[in-house]
Order: sequence, then C-alpha cells, then structure tokens
Amino acid sequence: QVQLVESGGGLVQPGGSLRLSCAASGFTFTSYAMSWYRQAPGKERELVATITRSGRTAKYGDSVNGRFTISRDNAKNTVYLQMNSLKAEDTAVYVCNADSTNQAIRYWGQGTQVTVSS
Repeated sequence: QVQLVESGGGLVQPGGSLRLSCAASGFTFTSYAMSWYRQAPGKERELVATITRSGRTAKYGDSVNGRFTISRDNAKNTVYLQMNSLKAEDTAVYVCNADSTNQAIRYWGQGTQVTVSS
C-alpha cells in the first residue's frame, strides 16, 4: 500500500526553524519527483518546493526561496523540508506529494500542521 507520512510539524516562534520529514513506502521512491505543498485557511494550495528524482535539482516558491531547503534521501525513502526564518504567514498544513510524471501518477500525504506564532 502506498503511504506518505509527514512529521515534524508543530508550533514555532517567528524566526525559528522546523524540519519536516515525509516517509514514503509502497512504491519505487526513486522513480518519483517529490514536492511539498502548503495550504492555509482562506488560501489556495501553494507549491513550496520540488526536487527531482535524483535530488540534483530543486525549485522553490517565491515566498520561501532563500529560507527553505528541500532534500531527499533515497536510501531512506524520505524527503525533507528544512524551514528557517519562519514567519507567521508560513502557517499552513504542509503536504507531501510524489509525482511520476511520465506515468501520470501522483500520491499525497495527509499533511502536518505548522503554526508560526508568538
């Protein structure tokens, strides 16, 4: 069975850091590009970061560029999102996504809540 299980969310003060993890199972992890999306109340889902199958190339949304870093460990079937210099506007549910573009297959996790507040 396919699973994407996010962890690492929580409450953090502005300027703080969190590291999110997404553990994948039930599919060939190395065949999928991985991404993090987020959705806040009243806003549409936003692409935060994406990383290629090899992990050699990453891209970021404008609002997080320079503050967040996506990475993957293919030996552990895990993708990470290091979040630094957090702002209140980063508050959202962060969701992990696996995308096998050529096979038209996408998987989604259930999300983990990140709240940035004093």
